[in-house]
Amino acid sequence: MKKTLIIGATTNPGRYAYLAAHRLKQYGHPIVQVGLRDGEVAGEPIETQKLPFPDVDTVTLYVGPRNQPEYYDFVISLSPKRVIFNPGTENPDFEELLKQHEIEPLEACTLVMLATGHY
Repeated sequence: MKKTLIIGATTNPGRYAYLAAHRLKQYGHPIVQVGLRDGEVAGEPIETQKLPFPDVDTVTLYVGPRNQPEYYDFVISLSPKRVIFNPGTENPDFEELLKQHEIEPLEACTLVMLATGHY
């Protein structure tokens, strides 16, 4: 299973990051979460600090391009295999930076990938 970091985690059940947390756990993927506010989703805490999470395979983004620069160094420091840019988070500058560090950027939807068996 692929340990996944959700950036943009929220306790709001109407947000896709919330749904993704539950769906990832449902499919057996361990998750860690970073958001603006403390809380808990899918039985896992939301961290407000950019912690050095070990063994992250995938990062899935739920923050827009304007708010992503503060996460560039953090994501690269984790050395994930891939970063999923969910709809509305596409960012050519960040995608190019990831490629330079041999991290695969994917413009995709985590929920669709899980539902179709392509995660």
